Amino acid sequence: QLARIQTDSVVKTLRELYPDLRFEIVAMSTTGDKILDTALSKIGEKSLFTKELENALERNEVDLVVHSLKDLPTSLPPGFTIGAVCKRENPLDAVVFHPKNRGKTLSLLPEKSVIGTSSLRRAAQLKKKFPQLEFRDIRGNLNTRLKKLDEKEDFSAIILAAAGLKRMGWENRIGQLLSPEDCLYAVGQGALAVEVRAKDQEILNMVSALHDADTVLRCIAERAFMKRLEGGCSVPVAVNTMLKDGQLYLTGAVYSLDGSDSLKETMQAGVHYPQQNEDGPNDDMQHVGITAKNVSSQAQEAAENLGVELASLLLSKGAKHILSVARQLNDA
Repeated sequence: QLARIQTDSVVKTLRELYPDLRFEIVAMSTTGDKILDTALSKIGEKSLFTKELENALERNEVDLVVHSLKDLPTSLPPGFTIGAVCKRENPLDAVVFHPKNRGKTLSLLPEKSVIGTSSLRRAAQLKKKFPQLEFRDIRGNLNTRLKKLDEKEDFSAIILAAAGLKRMGWENRIGQLLSPEDCLYAVGQGALAVEVRAKDQEILNMVSALHDADTVLRCIAERAFMKRLEGGCSVPVAVNTMLKDGQLYLTGAVYSLDGSDSLKETMQAGVHYPQQNEDGPNDDMQHVGITAKNVSSQAQEAAENLGVELASLLLSKGAKHILSVARQLNDA
C-alpha cells in the first residue's frame, strides 16, 4: 500500500506536468516483500526490493520505477540511473506506541519493555540511549507491523520512518519523533527515487522535472558517505544532513551492533554554484547513481566529495573495524 501511494504521488505530479501523456501503473512484488520471516540484515541480498523491478525496466516492460531511496544500493546495476529524487518528506524516525502506552515516550516505558525494529541502525543507537529497553526484530509492511503492535502484547512500541507513516495518513500514530540527537536516520530516508534506463534520454528529461535540488545534494552526500564505508543494511551506518545558506552539513556515524562502540563526526562544504548548461556524455553525469541534469554539477561534486571525505575521516579513526565486527556478528 505504501509503495502504491508513493508511486501514485509521483504519477500525479507527472500527469500535471505532462497532461498529454498517459501513465499506466504496473504493480509488482519483490523478494523483500515475500521473505517476511527473516531480518532484512540477514538476507544479505543487496537489491532486495529492487531486482524484479529493474528486470522489468531492462526488458522495456516499464519505463520508470518508484522506490524509497533508502532501499536503493549506492551502486546501481549498469544501464540504470536514478533520474529523479523528489522533495524529501521528514527523514526522522518515529516511535509508535502500543495503545496502552499512548502518551508515553521511550524514556517513560517500564524497564524491559520490548521495542520492535528490523533496523540494525535504529537498534544500535537506541540500545545505547535506552539500555533499560529490549529491542526485537519486527518485519512486514507498515500495515502488518502496526497490526502486530496493536493486536498482540509482544511489543510496547515499534520504530518506523516518520515519512512512511505520514504518506499513509497515519501521522496521528506518531507518539514521539526521534531527534538526530536520539537517532540519526538512514541514508536517503524520506526521499523517493525514480529509477530509469540510463540511456533513455527522453524519459530522463521527462522525470528530471521532479528533482528537488536540496534533496538531491543532501542524498548525494549521504550516499557517497555510505558507499565509501561500504555500508549496507547489514551494518549500522547513520546520517543527518542540513542545507543552510549554501553550506551542506553532513553528520555521519557508524556503530557496533549494541551501540557501545561508535564514531560520529560532522563536516560541511559549500554547494552554492550556479547551474550551467552542460552538454556531454550522459554516463559521466552520475553521482552515486543519481543523474540530475538540472542541478549544478559542481554542487553535486562538492556534495559527493563531502560524503567521501567524512567517511575517510571515520575510516582513519577505526570505522572499518567497528563495521567488520558488526558485519561478522550479524552474519553469525
